[in-house]
Amino acid sequence: MSLRQDYWGHRPGPQGFRTVIIDAGHGGKDPGATANGKIEKHLALDTAKRLKRKLSGHFKVVMVRNRDHFVDLDRRVKLANRYSSAVLVSLHYNSSRSRWTRGPETYYWRVDSHGIAKRIQRNLKKATPSSRGSRGLVRRRLRLTRNPRIPCVLVEFGYISNYSDARAAGSSSYRDKLAAAVANALVTQKRIGDAGTGRLPRPINKPPSKASDPPGS
Repeated sequence: MSLRQDYWGHRPGPQGFRTVIIDAGHGGKDPGATANGKIEKHLALDTAKRLKRKLSGHFKVVMVRNRDHFVDLDRRVKLANRYSSAVLVSLHYNSSRSRWTRGPETYYWRVDSHGIAKRIQRNLKKATPSSRGSRGLVRRRLRLTRNPRIPCVLVEFGYISNYSDARAAGSSSYRDKLAAAVANALVTQKRIGDAGTGRLPRPINKPPSKASDPPGS
C-alpha cells in the first residue's frame, strides 16, 4: 500500500501512516459559526490542541494553526501537500437555520479517506448524546476534502445553533471526549487500515474545489 501523495486518491485508505496534520477551522478574522454564546474558531482550536496531546506518541503531529489567526483555505492545502505518509483532519463546529438539528457529521471525498471518515463518525456517534437531523457520514467535494494529495476529512463535532449541543461544546470534558473519539479512530486506522469499514465508494473524477464553485457542486 502506497503512502505517497496521490492526485485522485482512488485507492484504499492508509495504514501505517506516520503524520497527522490537524487543521483547526477558521481563525482570526474568520470566526466561523457563532450561536448560543459560542464561537466556532475558539472551540475548534481548543479541540485541536486536545487532539494533538492525545496523538503524541503515536504520530508526528503538525498543527495548521496554534493560535487565533487566519489561514487561507488554499494555504492549508499547500501545507498538507508538504507531507507524505500523512492524513489531514480539519476540525469544525456546525450551525443550522434549524435549532433542532444536532450531532456530529464527517465529510470526505477521496476514496482513500472513506475508512478514516467512517471510523471517526462511528466513534463520534457513540460519544455524543444525539444525532437528530445530522447527515452523518457525507461525501462532499470541498477544498479540504478534495484538494489535498493525501487522505483528508473534515469533522463537524455538533451544531452550536442547537442549545444542547452548544452547552455540551462549552464543557472542556466534553471537548476532550470528542478529541479522544477522533484520536482513537486515527490510531485504529494506522494499525489496521480500512478493515471493518465496509466497501469502498466508487471513484469520482472531479477537479479540485475552488472558491468560485457553486454550493454543493
